[in-house]
Amino acid sequence: MPSCAVHCPAGKQSAAEREEGIAQSQYYSWSKEFMEAGKKRLDGDTAREANTGEVQNLRREARDLEKVVAEQILELRLLKKSMIGDGEQCLRCVCALATTV
Repeated sequence: MPSCAVHCPAGKQSAAEREEGIAQSQYYSWSKEFMEAGKKRLDGDTAREANTGEVQNLRREARDLEKVVAEQILELRLLKKSMIGDGEQCLRCVCALATTV
């Protein structure tokens, strides 16, 4: 599709058609196709390449990583709770952890 079908405002088609050497009917066909594609995108019709195997694998990997992070956060919270007595930290546990990490 020549760039004139995208960039020319109404009323300027004939000059663009002459410059590009395209038929008026072809210009209107391209223009209509371009406008319909824009409307579909605005309406949320974005099914294009989002269903490819690579994208699905990346989404699956992201979900798996989110689960790992959630488990790590939970383990950290449990560890912190186990190290805290009646509102006081067990410094010996903290020091022992610091040397093992």
